[in-house]
Order: sequence, then structure tokens, then C-alpha cells
Amino acid sequence: MKNILQGKELGFGAAPLGNMFRSITDEEALATVDAAWEQGIRHFDTAPIYGAGLAEIRLGEILSKRPRDEYVLATKVGRVILDELEDPASRDLGERSGLFKYGRKNKIEIDYSEDGTLRSIEQSLKRLQTDRLDIVYVHDIAQDIYGDEWVSKFESARTGAFRALDRLRDEGVIKAWGLGVNLVEPIEIALDLDDAKPDAFLLAGRYSLLDHDRALQRLMPKAAKENVDIIVGAPYSSGVLVGGAHFEYQKASPEIVAKVDRIKTIADRHNISVKAAALQFVLANPAVASVIPGASRPARIAEDVAAMNEVIPPAFWQEIREQNLVAQNAPLPK
Repeated sequence: MKNILQGKELGFGAAPLGNMFRSITDEEALATVDAAWEQGIRHFDTAPIYGAGLAEIRLGEILSKRPRDEYVLATKVGRVILDELEDPASRDLGERSGLFKYGRKNKIEIDYSEDGTLRSIEQSLKRLQTDRLDIVYVHDIAQDIYGDEWVSKFESARTGAFRALDRLRDEGVIKAWGLGVNLVEPIEIALDLDDAKPDAFLLAGRYSLLDHDRALQRLMPKAAKENVDIIVGAPYSSGVLVGGAHFEYQKASPEIVAKVDRIKTIADRHNISVKAAALQFVLANPAVASVIPGASRPARIAEDVAAMNEVIPPAFWQEIREQNLVAQNAPLPK
């Protein structure tokens, strides 16, 4: 798997292209993807749920004009987008409410079965205007909003989507598959499966400067030992690390804001950006193959690239460690 993402440590997370949190124009979305390409980014990650297919449509509009062999394209299964629209008078807008309320109004059907997986892939190929996918993740089988229900969703995916993706990989239809989740536990379980062997995992929000303790306990060491890639999503913790108001897709608590302020104070003292610290911290872990921050403005892409190349003095990391702002066993950039 590592050869797929080699040289693509900085990727592009396309969730904002689905009008996450705010509505953006097609022109702004397409300019952002263009900027990512011009900055040398060749790893693009999306999903059907991002704006009920809107992110895939926008991403495909640009990438279809680029040489297909030059980039890695990842999407997800577990959601089938229906032609039927939501009733705008309904209070229950399903999974379109909240994060993607500004996206397309199509109904979204949760489906982790083999048939649903194949339908989802077929739809994604059309929206992305491509004939193949490199990585396919089983999306959101574990979210905090499900509580204990995630175990039953995992089992449904194990007997449906997992087996379908395992077969598609073996047949050469896709290059790799895994889980795209925001909890550590389902990845740990998947690593121990005998009847399915994922190649990579997209872990969103659980390995960042603000939240990494649980992942360090077992997941990261086991993934590195078994040569299974971890791709980190949401490295800025939904934006709060870089001036935003959200943490874990919700308004950040006073405690989180205070922790960010402490990190920023130390960063300012060493004349570095928190964005650089956030990205370089994630990539310092040997299990991490790539990090995929999201962006909805072209200027943000240049900032991400600059942050990757920013020189951070060892004294910054030493102070962060001494102030107990990172775990004592967390790998730090050298």
C-alpha cells in the first residue's frame, strides 16, 4: 500500500467541496482543486455523503481533465445517493442536516451490504468521471452519534462491504480498501480479522495535536508493525487549531479553546505556525502515510504546502512535551 501513496504525504480532503458548514460556488470549489494540483498535490479523498454527491461531482470536473495515472483517488462506500429529493418541509433531513445542509438535497440511504457497496462504487465512478478507483473506504461505520450501535453497523459491513471490497481488490478493480472512521476501536478490530484484510485506514480527528492518546495505545504501533497505512483526516481538528470555531464538527468547548491558546502561545514564541506544527506532528508517526486537510479556498492550499516545509526548531517540540500538550510516547518531528 505504501507505494501507492509514496511521495503523496500531503493530500486533499474534499469534504468542504460538498458545502460543509457553508455554501461555496462551483467556481471557488473548482479553483481550489486546481490550486491543489498546481501545488503538486496528487492524493485526493472524497465521499458520496459530502454534499450528497456534490464533492465528487466537483472533484471529477477537474480531475477528469488530468492524466489519470498521475494521481491517487479515494472515495467511500456505505451511503447510496438517491434521485429522490428530501422534503424541504421535513424537520428530519437525515444525514444531510448539520454538516452538509448546504449540499445537494438528494436523499441518502445508509447501506453496508454487498449490493449497496457495488451501487455506491458505480455511482461514484460516474460522478468522478473516471473508470477506476485507487482506494475505497467503508465510511462511518463507527461514529460517536451512533453510541453502541456502531458494533452492529460494523458487523453489517463485515459481512457485506468488507467481502465485496476484498474481492474487488483481488480482482484488480481497486488497488486497496479499508475503513474511514472517526473512532479508533473499529480499526483495531479490523486489524485482527481473519476473513478480510484491509490495506489502509482513514482516521479522522483521532490523531492530531489535540487528540492522539487513544490511537497511540495500540493502533499506531500495530499498524506500523503490520505495514498497514494510516491516513489522517481532520489534522486541524475541524478547524479549531487554525483559527476556526469547531472541534469534532461541533462548537469547540472552552477547555479545547484554552488548550489551543496554549499551543499557539508556544508557537508564537518560537515564531512558527500552528498549522505547520499540526501537519508535521501527524506525519512524524511512522504509521502515517499521508495527511489530508480539507480546503475550500485556493489560498489555503498554498498555506498547507508552506506549512509542510516550514522549519520548526526542536525547542518548540521540547516545550510542547514539557507542558504536557502532547503524549510522552508520541513520536515528534526531528
